[in-house]
Amino acid sequence: AQKAIDKVVQALRKDSAANQELGKLQKVTNILGYGSPQPETVAVRFNASFQKSGFGRSAVPLPFGLGQSNKSEGRGTMVGQVKASLNSKTGKITSVSVFRDLGYGRA
Repeated sequence: AQKAIDKVVQALRKDSAANQELGKLQKVTNILGYGSPQPETVAVRFNASFQKSGFGRSAVPLPFGLGQSNKSEGRGTMVGQVKASLNSKTGKITSVSVFRDLGYGRA
């Protein structure tokens, strides 16, 4: 199951459409389940946190009149539930779906 999760994480990080929509997959937070629903199929389900890149810098005033910091602000993280199935013989991913659980507010 760990190999399957690693493979799905790698695929989601590479996919530019997924990165655009969900943000970059930062880390797998917890594994919810795995098993084999059909022969030669491994199904995994896990939570992962995604982070969208932020534009601009936050103008955090520094003490003693030192101006403003240019610390990048980012846009916060979203936790999503990833459900995927792979072929256990070939290791190919057959399907992946990500459910937005707690979003970053879609403005």
